[in-house]
Amino acid sequence: MGHTAQISNRGGRWRLYVVLMGDLVSEWPEHNFGSSPTVPTAAERSRVLTALGFVAVDGAEWEWTECSETHGDDTSPVLLLASIQVRLSDGGAA
Repeated sequence: MGHTAQISNRGGRWRLYVVLMGDLVSEWPEHNFGSSPTVPTAAERSRVLTALGFVAVDGAEWEWTECSETHGDDTSPVLLLASIQVRLSDGGAA
């Protein structure tokens, strides 16, 4: 079974998490990269996914989305969100 991993930045802090449908958000595996003005590299994200027990599915790539912090307000701060399809590193289902 596949899952979606996402990385987002809020308040200058990058956070990567794996969405586990049916589980509470507080139970989702996550990693906080800390405060940084730069986006964590693909290699850094891959290492974190591995540490969380996941790997990207074959052929998957990070897809970036830009959205406004306040929906419909194009003057509000921009939030960046990226996602990628992942699976458990042992091939099992979470």
